Amino acid sequence: MKVLYRQTASDDAVRQFRYYLLTMNLPEVAVRFREAVRRTVRSLRQHPIVGPRYSSSNPQLQNLRSWPVAGFEAIRIYYLLHEDHIDIIRILHGKRDVKRFLEREGAG
Repeated sequence: MKVLYRQTASDDAVRQFRYYLLTMNLPEVAVRFREAVRRTVRSLRQHPIVGPRYSSSNPQLQNLRSWPVAGFEAIRIYYLLHEDHIDIIRILHGKRDVKRFLEREGAG
């Protein structure tokens, strides 16, 4: 199954990588995070319905699913599952205002 990343999801991953690398000065954690995102997305490609649906009253977010990044469980990948591809919407830490980010993104 093909995986497409929205620009916001790519930006999220880069932002988190830079946080570990520059702000926290933990280059090994930054690299581990990047690899964990890749592994998690590969796993989602093989088992796309594993992620529970995101609970929202917004009809645009009804089919949105989420799954934690392996080894970084506080960070979740939010994605839409389509018949022929997975659309990665955001990659966000649980301490962020996830609902606000997703509503603003208009995941539909």
